[in-house]
Amino acid sequence: MSNTSVDSIKEYFTFHSIKPSIQRVKIYQYLINNKSHPTVDEIYNSLSSELITLSKTTVYNTLHLFVENGIAVPIHVEGNEIRYDADIVNHAHFKCNNCDRVFDVSIDITSDNFKELKDYTISDFQLFMTGICRYCNKTSI
Repeated sequence: MSNTSVDSIKEYFTFHSIKPSIQRVKIYQYLINNKSHPTVDEIYNSLSSELITLSKTTVYNTLHLFVENGIAVPIHVEGNEIRYDADIVNHAHFKCNNCDRVFDVSIDITSDNFKELKDYTISDFQLFMTGICRYCNKTSI
């Protein structure tokens, strides 16, 4: 989903059988607009001043609902860190060890590079890489 208007998100929720409360809409809007793959804490800290009744439990439960309904995916980073992504198309992630940002990386798992998977049905795909991102590499040169 690329349109972040409240009406389009409400319509998207209705299609996915999710009751479109204002908190849910704002959390999903935040996920779409912030490609940083935020954590529960980051979402809560960013929205709590705007939504004064918002709690971390609400953010956690809302993200769990989104994952259950297939409109967001959890990204399991290092240790127990979990981030969330509204981009549900299969792709990989790269976390910079220097700036801690997480980037989307397109990978075609249907290519000849993955031909050993031709007889498999893939229901979930997660590839996570770490290193130094291109932005940090440029500043260190």
